[in-house]
Amino acid sequence: MPDADALAPAAESAAPDTGPRPPRRWWHPRRLLRGRLRPVVAAAVAGVLAGAGVTAWQSGTGPFSAAGNQCWDGFGEPELKALFGGSEDVTAAELPIWQDKRGFDGPTGTCRLTTAGSDLVARLYTLDTTYAGTGRWAEEFLGPRLTPLGGGLLGMASDTRAWLALPEGCLGAPDEFEGPTVVDVVQGRHDPGDDVDTGRRAAMARAVVRMVNHVLADQGCGGTVPDPVRGLPAPPSHIDEEPGALCGVKGLRLPGKREYDEYRPMVTRGEGPVRTCDRGLSSRPGLRLMTVSDPRLAEIFDNLARDGGTKLRNPRGYGALRPDLGIFQAECQTGKVTFLVKADDADRADDVAALLPPFVAAEATRVGCGPIRVTLP
Repeated sequence: MPDADALAPAAESAAPDTGPRPPRRWWHPRRLLRGRLRPVVAAAVAGVLAGAGVTAWQSGTGPFSAAGNQCWDGFGEPELKALFGGSEDVTAAELPIWQDKRGFDGPTGTCRLTTAGSDLVARLYTLDTTYAGTGRWAEEFLGPRLTPLGGGLLGMASDTRAWLALPEGCLGAPDEFEGPTVVDVVQGRHDPGDDVDTGRRAAMARAVVRMVNHVLADQGCGGTVPDPVRGLPAPPSHIDEEPGALCGVKGLRLPGKREYDEYRPMVTRGEGPVRTCDRGLSSRPGLRLMTVSDPRLAEIFDNLARDGGTKLRNPRGYGALRPDLGIFQAECQTGKVTFLVKADDADRADDVAALLPPFVAAEATRVGCGPIRVTLP
């Protein structure tokens, strides 16, 4: 999948059937929404929404109609006013749903809304296990500035980024080596150290829900995703760490007798599929500790856990270690859970190696995965 920098806006960046399944047609809803973004789309960001919290999902019967997938059908006047401050000078441009019958690239859709001072880009695509977990999508869309949407939804929102996954009950489970199909929305620059504007966060959350409901209606799926804004917690803020509790994780500390290198980290607030702690917030975090507890989202890190460095073996899972990254993919009662420690450069190899085992142990207990002991080579 392309680098997220290329994806940022130009101005800123019914009863179960137990019998055999018939062969899928090339336009089956799952194939309709699979694959990576094509270079011509040059879009960016992704995510994942859970089937819980929505109702009565049913399969669609055919491909999208390009005329039925226009951006103006997805966004209503209230959303536009909230996103663009009441400006009436909003223009729209879109690339319609594109279908590759050969199956190498699935259809994607993108729409850009523009005013004199701001761009907004909304995209539809499927996250893969090769690029989504290793690039800028995970860095920006799973960061602590984003708040989980809650209510059983698999998605998050901040004042500049929002994403939501389409429910599996409508499209079916992802194919092998695929993550969930998502809609994401980008507006403005991503600055990991900025405080979050709650009004704009609400507008972004409503925008991505509106777009997902539009896609589901076009697919012939029953049910709608409810407005999540009222249940959102206060936005994240920088925290004061206690000694021996790095990122608020009791018993976790950097090696050696030295003060913490980063000042007042930011940690995800609210219950959801991701808990991320970013330390050293400038253009990118100096150190990130992240737990992904939703198995659909954890899937996008699978390739990294298998091939991302020196292999880590454990009866409960597998992982990899390299100077700037430690990752462990655990098999828990609820499915895959990802534990990740990532530094901004290879000079922090000792920190990564020292933090990964106790971080996995503490977080595995927190998410109900039971005790897990990771031994480094």
